Amino acid sequence: MANALVSIQIIPKTKNGESVIPYVDAAISVIEASGVKYEVHPLETTMEGDLQELFNIISKMNEKMIELGSSNVISQVKVLYQPEGITMDQLTEKYK
Repeated sequence: MANALVSIQIIPKTKNGESVIPYVDAAISVIEASGVKYEVHPLETTMEGDLQELFNIISKMNEKMIELGSSNVISQVKVLYQPEGITMDQLTEKYK
């Protein structure tokens, strides 16, 4: 069972002020390839899973931004760690 929810907003520094959208799409593809449950929202993406695995995914996302040509990356991260288990649905079910 998932023990963490992690939301991330990734902000890569782009060359010559180009759009960040292709970079963000590539970051989301890293999440998708990992197989963890996730939801994309307008300002951040939330993942559900094991805390250490989610941190590893964030690391890979940052590495991907550098591979694509970013000189640096800001990652704004929010973490809910609940050892007995937590899911996105538990927090949002009353709103659906």
